[in-house]
Amino acid sequence: MTHASAVARSLDRIARLDPGLGAFVEVWPREALAREPAARALPLAGMPFAVKGRSGIRSYAARRLIAAGGVPVGATSVPGPGTVWQTWGQGAHGPTVNPWRPDRTPGGSSAGSAVAVAAGLVELATGSDGAGSVRIPAAWCGVFGLKTTNGLLPSPDRSGLAAPGVLARSAAVAETYLRHVLDGYEPFEARLPVPAVHSEDLGYVQVDPEVAAVVRRAVERLAASGVVRLTTGGCELLDPGQAWQEVRGGAPSTAAAAVRAENDRRLDAFFARTPLLLTPVTPNRPHGHEGPGEVYSTASTWGFNLSGHPAASVPAGFTSDGCPVGLQLVAGRGADVSLLGMARVVEEALPTVPPWTPQTHRAPTR
Repeated sequence: MTHASAVARSLDRIARLDPGLGAFVEVWPREALAREPAARALPLAGMPFAVKGRSGIRSYAARRLIAAGGVPVGATSVPGPGTVWQTWGQGAHGPTVNPWRPDRTPGGSSAGSAVAVAAGLVELATGSDGAGSVRIPAAWCGVFGLKTTNGLLPSPDRSGLAAPGVLARSAAVAETYLRHVLDGYEPFEARLPVPAVHSEDLGYVQVDPEVAAVVRRAVERLAASGVVRLTTGGCELLDPGQAWQEVRGGAPSTAAAAVRAENDRRLDAFFARTPLLLTPVTPNRPHGHEGPGEVYSTASTWGFNLSGHPAASVPAGFTSDGCPVGLQLVAGRGADVSLLGMARVVEEALPTVPPWTPQTHRAPTR
C-alpha cells in the first residue's frame, strides 16, 4: 500500500476544502510535487507550507524555509480591492471565511494563512504583521501566531511598523519557522513560574466583556497551574492609534512622536522588571462579513508595532457563540526565542475544547 506524501496530502486537502474557505489565491501542485524529492534530504524533509500573498514566495522567510527543505504549496489570501485592510481576505473562490464560523471574518491581513492552518491545509504559513495582521487572524481562527521583533528579520515595509511572522498549529511548530529563519537560533526552556502581568485594557482599550472573561479565565488557569506568577503593577499605555496612523502615513506629528516616546519609556520600564505581559489579542470577537463598524480590532496590538516588541497569540478559549479568543503574550525587544519558549508552556497549560469543529462550507458572500 502506497502512502501519499505530506505534500500530496496537503494539496489534496486544499483541492477538497479550499473552495469552501477561500484561503488561497494560488496553488502550485506541479511545482510543489517537483520540489519534494530533493527537499526530503534537508532538515525540514519536505514539510509543506503556505506563503502570505503572491509576493510571499519572494520573502526572506520563504527563501530560508525552502533552503531548509520546506515546500511551498501556494499563496494565501490577503485583503482584496475595496475591502477593509484590517480584517478581510479575498481568495480565489471569494471572500475568505472563518473555519469556525463561516458567517464571520477570519481577521487580516494574514487571513488566508490563518485559515489554511486552522483547517489543516498546512501546518505552517508565513505572515507579516504591521498592526496585528498575524496576531488577529491567529486569535480569531484559533491557531498560534508570532510577530517577531521589528527589524529582527528583513521586511520590505518602509514605515518600520511591519515585521515578519508565522501562523502555525502550535508554538512548537512555529519554533520550526524561527529555528530556520533566524541565524544563531538556540532553544529556550522557560523557568516556571514565569513572572507576568495581566493587563486587560492596557489603560485605554474597551474590551468586549465576554472576550475579557475568556482571557481572564485563561490567565487564572496559568497562575493556578504554576506556569505564571502574577505580579503587582499593571501596564498602562497611551492610546497609540493616532500615532500609528501618522507613522504609517509617513508624516508623524510632534504629538504622535511624543506618544510613541512615552509608550516606549513605559514599556522599557515594564520589561526591565517583568519578562511577560498578557493581554487579550483583540477587544472584540470576529465580526461578520459586513465589516467591523467603528471598532478597531487592532486596538490591543498596534502599539507593539510602534514599539517593536515581539508578540504572540495563543488560543485561550471560545466565546459562547463559538468564536475563538486569543491571549496575547508580549516580551522585551529581541526576546523572540524566549517568548516562543514561554508560549510553548502557556499553550500546553491551556487545552481548549471548542463547542464544535471547524466548518468548511461557505457563508453567503457580501
